[in-house]
Amino acid sequence: MTAPPHAPLRIGILGAAQIAPLALIEPARENADVSVAAVAARDVSRAQGFAAKHGIAKVHQSYQELLADPELDAVYNPLPNSLHGRWTRAAIAAGKHVLCEKPFTANADEAREIAELAASSGRVVMEAFHYRYHPLTMRVEEIIASGELGTLQRVDVAFCFPLPKFADIRYNYTLAGGATMDAGCYAIHMARLFGGSTPEVVSAQAKLRDRQIDRAMTAELRFAAGHTGRIRCSMWSSDVLRVSARVTGDRGEIRVLNPVLPHVVHRLSVRSAGRKRVERFSRRTSYAYQLDAFAAAVLRGEPVRTTPQDAFETMTVIDGVYRAAGLPVRMPS
Repeated sequence: MTAPPHAPLRIGILGAAQIAPLALIEPARENADVSVAAVAARDVSRAQGFAAKHGIAKVHQSYQELLADPELDAVYNPLPNSLHGRWTRAAIAAGKHVLCEKPFTANADEAREIAELAASSGRVVMEAFHYRYHPLTMRVEEIIASGELGTLQRVDVAFCFPLPKFADIRYNYTLAGGATMDAGCYAIHMARLFGGSTPEVVSAQAKLRDRQIDRAMTAELRFAAGHTGRIRCSMWSSDVLRVSARVTGDRGEIRVLNPVLPHVVHRLSVRSAGRKRVERFSRRTSYAYQLDAFAAAVLRGEPVRTTPQDAFETMTVIDGVYRAAGLPVRMPS
């Protein structure tokens, strides 16, 4: 394995995506370990405009040209879901470290393949579940692990928001869209994390935008230790806005308001031993904590919490939800 690069870690962006400023460019401005050094897009003029707006020095003519740039150490992959696997695979082959947006791939088979490639590559490959790196999430994990709640009984997670623009790529099956892929991947990942293992999908019910695309999904889960769970997600339903998690044990309960974007607003309440308390956390963005972790993994070999293997586990549940709801598993393109 080659020696890790020296700071600043030079990152190129695959695609002029709307999420890139929030997830990478703005956090990089406060992180001396990171430099956003290049961008490429299918439309070169769009990449040029994006670079000019965000102060990015180099524009490449294609994704492949960006991956071949020897001055880049890593890439950020915010492409449509169906392209995540293809370009993460290409980035690994080019010797780059990868921060890939969620969901990691189109389905579990593709996630397994990428996980195997990543394991043998010596590169850091990290799924961008930014909430996982925020202190609020780590505190929830800590409370559960402490035994304060007792034996787990139930984990309920919801991520519902309105997206009435039905031309959006998140409603496009050929781009691996759907509510479960977009909002649901957060809910499923969180259920796995707080539930302590990867659950079995017991049942699932979808509300459809068309015969292949779910605009909303509810799924019942069962964990190996015996506790149960439920995930709810939607991009368009009567449950207009709901972002929450509840973890119940036989001695207490945690309720979290907005575990996905706690830097915007949050509330963590804990009930145990006949008492209730509220804990609050930093308003620093979860994306900034995520970028800290990615840079630390590449530059100093620190461990990654959202590994390709973790992504594979999440994708197995996503696939299971789609199958249980009678919908097709998403496919790469």
